[in-house]
This record gives sequence, structure tokens and C-alpha cells, in this order.
Amino acid sequence: MPSSRLLSTLSSFIIFSAIAHTSRAFVSLASREQRPARPAISVSTLALRLYPDPPSVEVAADSEMFDDDDFVPSLPPISPTSKRLFLVRHGEVINPGGDRPVYYGAMDVSLSPLGEQEARAAAEYLKRYDLQHIAASPLGRAKFGANEILKLQSGDDGVEANRDLVIYDGFKELDRGDWCGMTLDEIGKKNMSRFDKCDESVTPPNGESFNTLKERVLKSRDELLAVTDFGRASALVSHLQVTRSMLSDALGVPTNKMSGLKVATASITCIDYDKETGEQLVHFQSFKPEAGLNKAKDMAN
Repeated sequence: MPSSRLLSTLSSFIIFSAIAHTSRAFVSLASREQRPARPAISVSTLALRLYPDPPSVEVAADSEMFDDDDFVPSLPPISPTSKRLFLVRHGEVINPGGDRPVYYGAMDVSLSPLGEQEARAAAEYLKRYDLQHIAASPLGRAKFGANEILKLQSGDDGVEANRDLVIYDGFKELDRGDWCGMTLDEIGKKNMSRFDKCDESVTPPNGESFNTLKERVLKSRDELLAVTDFGRASALVSHLQVTRSMLSDALGVPTNKMSGLKVATASITCIDYDKETGEQLVHFQSFKPEAGLNKAKDMAN
């Protein structure tokens, strides 16, 4: 007969193992719940389920949300009463400050070699969709990505589609005015925090606020939607703050909290706009196609 001490030890081991197994199962479940295990659930729906107060959270922040190398978010057909926009951020840039990362905003900075590769990867993903229009910001880093998308677009018969790149000045990146060329320390962390919270009193000289940016971005978005037919999709290549402006509008995130929305370089966000319901449905946010590339440096913007 086993001793009472041995029985006690065995019982403790069994209880500990059961607790450990349950804990691992809970952690695994929690991990699955924080990524789109069922791609049919939109990001906005997922956000409302996980976070009752979406303005205070960063939803589907970046490509880490899609950590399976072969994962491609699924998309339902476009409703006859809806129009679809693919929002693409440009790739990694060469920061004009070099090793001293500075804010550049609406400056026309160049893509890095990695940034060009990222743009091509985004275009490769989008070639599976028949895009009615390809639009871009007037800045070179955005036009490069848009032209890569154009190169890979073809009609149903395989012949290259007869499309022109459409430029919208309203999709230009946030103008940081006299803050361009300055580091965060030079601008002041408190000033930047107040700016992000839409304190108009700290708008940089010769620059613009988030409120001003968002107003012009949404106006240009509506112009792009106006020329996109119902049941069709168009793509836009633009910038971090431009994408945040449209994404925050779709998710109901206030402008003074939109700086918390992560949008990775050369990532793709997909939103449907329904005429009948007025709903803006975010299918996915900041999806970055797997292309075996190095991690981009995404510093001051």
C-alpha cells in the first residue's frame, strides 16, 4: 500500500498538472481570440466584441495580427449597394535625417530599396482584384506604389487594363510645417502629445492639424467613391495619417485618438461603404502580405 505521504505527493502533482494544462489552454484561446482566426469577421466587428470602447484601443494594429506566413484575409463579394476601397500605405522611406530620425510629413522623401520591394509585394497581392480606379497622393513615394499596382492590373481577358493613375491632392500626407526636419526631442514630447490630442494651439507654424487633415482626406475619399461604381473596388496609395483619417472614420474612433491606430508600411486596409445602410465595414486593417522581406524601419513621420 502506498504511504500517505506518497499519495499526497501524487495528488498534488495531478492537481498541478491539471491547472497547468488549463492555463495553457486559456492562454492559447486568448491568443487565438486576439487575431482574426475567422477572416469572415470584420475588424470593426471583432473590435466591438473584444473592446466595448474602441476609441481607446489599437485594433488589428499591424502585420503581427496576421502572423501566419500563408495567411491571406478572405473577402466576401462586394454587395450591389456597396463600394470597396483598398487603402495602401507607401513603403519604407529614407528618413531625411539619416541616423537622426526627423519628422518629414508632407515632404517628398524617397522610398528606400526595401520600401520599393514592399510596394511591389502590396501590388502583387492586389492583382487578384479587378480595380476600377487606382488613386494616389501627389507625393512620389505614394505614386510609386500606385504605379506598381497599375502594372499588374489586367482585364478579364488578360489584357492590361486601360487605366490611368488618378492623383488627389487631398490625400497628401499631414503637413507638419516648421516641425519638418526636427526630431521628437526638438519638437517636445508634450507638444506632440497635445498635437495628437487635437490641441489646435500647438499646430506647428505653416502646418496643419489633424482636424484639418481629416476634413480634406474625407472630402477626397468621397470624390474617389463617387467615381467608383457600386459593386466595384478601387485602390488608393497614400500615407500613415491619411489612412488613419479614413480608418478612424470607419471605426468610429475620434480624431483625437486616431494616432493610436497602427498602420504598417506598405500594408493594406480594406473598407466597404454601403449606400443603403451608411455602414463602413472594415474587413481588415494593416494587412501586410508575406514576402520574406526585412522588417521596415518606421520612425518619425
